[in-house]
Amino acid sequence: MWLLVLLAAGAALAYAGRSFILGPVVSTSIVQRQDIVLTVVASGLVRTPYRIDVGSKIIGVVTDVPVEEGQTVAAGDLLIRLDDTQARKAVETANASVAQARAKLDQLQHVAAPVAEEMRRQAEANLVDAQAAYRRASDLARRGFETGAALDAASRALNIALSQSRAAEIQAASNKPGGRDFIVAQTLVTQTEAQRDAAETALEDSRIFAARDGTLIARDVERGDTVQPGKVLMVLAPHGVTEIVAPIDEQNLGLIRIGETAAVSADAFPDLTFAATVSYINPAVQAQSGSVEVKLTVPDPPAHLRQDMTVSVEIEVARKAAVLSVDVDDVHDPRGPDPYVLIVESGKVRRQPVRIGLLGDTAAEIVDGLQPGTRIVSGTAPRIADGHRVRIESGA
Repeated sequence: MWLLVLLAAGAALAYAGRSFILGPVVSTSIVQRQDIVLTVVASGLVRTPYRIDVGSKIIGVVTDVPVEEGQTVAAGDLLIRLDDTQARKAVETANASVAQARAKLDQLQHVAAPVAEEMRRQAEANLVDAQAAYRRASDLARRGFETGAALDAASRALNIALSQSRAAEIQAASNKPGGRDFIVAQTLVTQTEAQRDAAETALEDSRIFAARDGTLIARDVERGDTVQPGKVLMVLAPHGVTEIVAPIDEQNLGLIRIGETAAVSADAFPDLTFAATVSYINPAVQAQSGSVEVKLTVPDPPAHLRQDMTVSVEIEVARKAAVLSVDVDDVHDPRGPDPYVLIVESGKVRRQPVRIGLLGDTAAEIVDGLQPGTRIVSGTAPRIADGHRVRIESGA
């Protein structure tokens, strides 16, 4: 038993001594050229640029709702029907009033006005006769052939004829276009037509139609409900441009630019990725969350995309092709003032300062300090002091 223990201890000491002399085993990688991409990742929601709140312009009782939430509708499709019994009766009454007013105007133009004109002419002729009779009676009276009573009768007849002529002229002028009676009749037609138009509008308002092609994303109305102006009954998301609204950490604001592309996937369909483009950056920062609202336009939205669906957004903010690079994990203090890597030369590690260019998601561009093909210690290796011996992991 003691012999076995001594043998095991000896083997352990031998292995430890060998590791001490030859150094620990480390994994390494080779410096090479590759593409480097820097992205900003965020979570957002699918939205249309605007939404239409559907409501009623009048107070009424709902008699029919022929659409359901989530249904696709076209512009002009009936969404809600209200009880229109009273509205129809109001239209019938208004049409009757318009017909009556127009008949009065027509009667004035084609009957009353011609009759008044004839009466004016007759009164004018009577006035001429009365004036002639008065002149004769006055002449005879001056020569003594006529009595004073006859002259007085001729004078009264002249005054009556003059009065009748003036009245006939006033009535004829009143019946003509621009006259008082004509204006009153025409105004009545205009008023009744306006009342009819209002009644027809109220009848039209008893039916609520889709303003645009879109999808109903909310419905809060049922048959029998009494609705009134100001209450939102449905919400319509118009078809057309699809947007993604995503809050971006304000620390990344300097990286985001209009026109940058993004890879997007819905949380419900993580394996289906589609493209989007940054189209808007809110100039204000939300103080509570420390984020900036960014909107992305989806030029070709996939069929599975739905309103208010949660999506993951990966915006590509920088890219360099075929540049000398290493894995980010292989660089010590990559964002500090003195970044460096550990290179392997003749079985020993050496600290090599480097200058970093683009620091991507997984790789760092090496602007200066390394050459292609240089072997460096992987970031997963144990910490090793500068100048210590190491052994390269088999297969590396």
